[in-house]
Amino acid sequence: MTDPANRTPRPTVAAGRRPRRAIRWLVGIVGGLGVVALIVLTAIPIVVTRDIANRHVAFSQTWSGDAYGIESERVGLTTSDGLELAAHAVHHPTPKAVVIFLSGTHNPSVTAFFGHAAWLREHGYASLLVEMRAHGESAGERIGLGFEEVMDVQAAVDHLGRHPAYADVPIVAYGLSLGGATAINATGLTPEIDVLVSLSAFSSWSDVFVASMGLPEPFASVQRPFVDLYTSLAYGFDRRAITPKAQIRNLGDRPALLVHARGDTQVPFDSFERLVAHAPPHVETWVREGDEHLIVADGAFLRPQDDAAYAARVLGFLDRSLGY
Repeated sequence: MTDPANRTPRPTVAAGRRPRRAIRWLVGIVGGLGVVALIVLTAIPIVVTRDIANRHVAFSQTWSGDAYGIESERVGLTTSDGLELAAHAVHHPTPKAVVIFLSGTHNPSVTAFFGHAAWLREHGYASLLVEMRAHGESAGERIGLGFEEVMDVQAAVDHLGRHPAYADVPIVAYGLSLGGATAINATGLTPEIDVLVSLSAFSSWSDVFVASMGLPEPFASVQRPFVDLYTSLAYGFDRRAITPKAQIRNLGDRPALLVHARGDTQVPFDSFERLVAHAPPHVETWVREGDEHLIVADGAFLRPQDDAAYAARVLGFLDRSLGY
């Protein structure tokens, strides 16, 4: 008979369960944190983008052609999705081209481009200033972040095609910030546009969203697929490719000028670098030092001719591109 004193004690049931229970608790905690992280990553682009986009922008200040000594005609445009847009035409009897002006996400109104229209009219250009959807006197309750505004530009192009004075006149898409991004998207999708000028454009909404988070790229990039998923759900999966860095590839041999300030804090400079990386090699670029999102120096956006470097660069590009 075995001596009870020499028996090896058996592990109790409770002792055997402790490691497994701890593992289950650990897995549960990690899983719970993962779910919380997933919820946060999903919620951030929804909350931030809705705050930016789900609104109608009412401008505190607008401008008129009269202030610049030019006449303008109020024009109504209708988009393919049924929105009525406000636009302002500045005519020229023998135009070299007609310039479609587009402005930013929340400011300024496109009527701030009347100074550009007056300056370019002196050099032979007509203009059509288009207040994009959900801005000012244009209809709409949601900013399209470049995905939907291409329909606004198409409405402008269709209007010019029906106008007897502009049916055979070259078209220039000229935009700032969101307008710059929209000008690129519209040019890529609209063969009737002949020349592109884009100021301070983002390369895609997810790019500017991630860059604006202020986090190191590896951490911020985790957010990118969630931003893309939300915008695809909000604006349609069929519009996922309507981003400037994708559409700039469709320029073909059409002239384009991309302009950005190196220190831009609203649309960081890496958007410009991405656009250049995706653009055809003939696309011209101009980088201004400083942080001027509006590009024109010394607050001269309303009178662009006062910035000699800007005026010479833009006018030289336009005239050269159109054979003048």
